[in-house]
Amino acid sequence: MISCEGFTHKRVVVLGLGKSGLSAARALVLSGAQIYAWDDYEPSRDKAKNEGLKLCQLDRINWGQMDALVISPGIAHTFPKSHIAAFQAKQAGVPIIGDVELLATSRTTAPQIAITGTNGKSTTTALLGHIVQQSGREVEVGGNLGPSICNMKMLDRHGLYVLELSSYQLELCPSSRFKVAVLLNITPDHLDRHGDMDGYILAKRNIFHNQGAGDVAIVSIDAENTAKIFDELDRKKGRKVIPIATTCKAPGGVYIEDNNLIDDLNDEAKVVMSLDGLANLPGLHNAQNIIAAYVAARTVRVTVDDIVLAIQSFPGLAHRQEVVENFDGITFVNDSKATNGEATQKALACYDNIYWIVGGRAKETGILGLDDFYPRIRKAFLIGECANDFAAILDGKVDLDICGDLWTATSAARTAALQDGGPNAVVLLSPACASFDQFANFEERGDTFKTYVDALRHEHVGLGEGSMT
Repeated sequence: MISCEGFTHKRVVVLGLGKSGLSAARALVLSGAQIYAWDDYEPSRDKAKNEGLKLCQLDRINWGQMDALVISPGIAHTFPKSHIAAFQAKQAGVPIIGDVELLATSRTTAPQIAITGTNGKSTTTALLGHIVQQSGREVEVGGNLGPSICNMKMLDRHGLYVLELSSYQLELCPSSRFKVAVLLNITPDHLDRHGDMDGYILAKRNIFHNQGAGDVAIVSIDAENTAKIFDELDRKKGRKVIPIATTCKAPGGVYIEDNNLIDDLNDEAKVVMSLDGLANLPGLHNAQNIIAAYVAARTVRVTVDDIVLAIQSFPGLAHRQEVVENFDGITFVNDSKATNGEATQKALACYDNIYWIVGGRAKETGILGLDDFYPRIRKAFLIGECANDFAAILDGKVDLDICGDLWTATSAARTAALQDGGPNAVVLLSPACASFDQFANFEERGDTFKTYVDALRHEHVGLGEGSMT
């Protein structure tokens, strides 16, 4: 657990007692802070009380005496409407921060690498952590992926933190200075929380806000919005700015050409490795993840040979185009992490003969922009609260069934693939939606899908929806 030395003897309100909030509260207490903890959800309060944490109702807090509000990233503090505690903290001039800020003020001497992007940041983070670990260096991987920030170990200067950071987290870490900061892509997402696209881009840009001499910014130039950020950073003195690209050359950086990784960091444009045959990192989107992790690893002095070996041995991530089973001539792929249309597009591009399970709680852009991939889809199986809306969009373009729940969709997709799928049929769970209408999170949705696939593999045809929930 990290040490929150910067808050010793300080009064701190901790709002939100889920995974990150609970660990932040524990770390603050162990560091000698006086905390006032609260969650609007009673079961979360009960869990905190059982752990011996002191709860304090928000209407009893004297904000004029507080030193900070540590807020869980899922709680709104600006848009669409500020939580009452965040509003009162702002009125009293109390800083609103997240657990990333607790790490920034922990006085650790270990460098921090931060990775953000609308899509791909989890795979890039896990891949980079794998590369660094395989090279023999101590590394802690966490943030928006895996363990929460405060549950990570304190490392000395020989260790390394690799952090996946969301736009929510990047709004709440004013003191953070990242030795290496990676920006993969920015496409519309979370616009309700940031007001509009400009607000979302601004939040993502915060990953670079305290960088200076000796720091490194790694920025994709594939898209216009991130290429603009690259140009703006590159014009400023101080940090080193390195371009990466999958669709064009990136002079002075790293790029993909003919499915080869090209290293031009020393102006030599050398072929380092072929990306053919990387079964756990398929598609052009994973090529972006690979080159981002490659450059970040190079900046912390991992050898090229060690990086290549680690990329080849990377086992992949659960819920990110995870091959679950292959039986009856059908491959079942769990891409539950695809919570928006952009992420689902990446998966649809990797397969033909697709039996597509899609739906849940729709994001702002829904499934717009996927038309080019409809010829790959043999049939769509719609689930969740947006099923009827998605059916209206897909009607006349893709054969479809409205299934409602995941068990019905998984079973129906397998039956359809058996009947007319032919060779190389793929049952693909890539929902393009949030999971919160039927599941606690995308992990639970993906794990449930894997359970259902396993049941089908054992031909438990009599289970049905009632006994599979």
